[in-house]
Amino acid sequence: MKMNSEVWNLGWNVVLASSALGLAVWAGWLDWRSRRIPNWLTVPALGAGLAVNALAWRWAGTKQSLEGAGLGLAILLPFVLLRGLGAGDWKLMGALGAWLGPSRLTVVLFGTVFIAGVMAVVQMIRHRRVKETLQHLGILLGIMATFGVWGQRHNLTLDNPALMRLPFGVAAAASTVLFFGTLSALQILHSLK
Repeated sequence: MKMNSEVWNLGWNVVLASSALGLAVWAGWLDWRSRRIPNWLTVPALGAGLAVNALAWRWAGTKQSLEGAGLGLAILLPFVLLRGLGAGDWKLMGALGAWLGPSRLTVVLFGTVFIAGVMAVVQMIRHRRVKETLQHLGILLGIMATFGVWGQRHNLTLDNPALMRLPFGVAAAASTVLFFGTLSALQILHSLK
């Protein structure tokens, strides 16, 4: 009976991992190409993540999936409302949360933010906009420090076509690939002991 349970868990974990990887890579490719992550990808992916987790692990899987989706959506919602992050990026992290659950999503989200930060620094240097970016950062920090003085906030949103844009979906794809690559390598090393 234990062997059947292990095979069951392994099979569903492979389905979840490959689905999350497929979603992240597809969204990353679309975001790289068009700077958009469409609803036709993210919304059904969120529903499918919930359904697969519910099918595999009943209520426990449903709960994990809902917690992951809710965490991804809740953490990034303020950035979407302030127009610092696109809604497609936000929905992508919610969909990934539905597939990964809260603990795995947390690792992927931290990795995504780190990778996006590195991408931003590289893009800032490549486009020779270091001074301008640091000035915008100073304005943003000033706004945050005074909280309520929104003066030039409209210049620092996605609505400003002069600002550089990052394909956040690419960072999410890279982070997801790195997460599962590292997890697989650790499992292989553990099995060699």
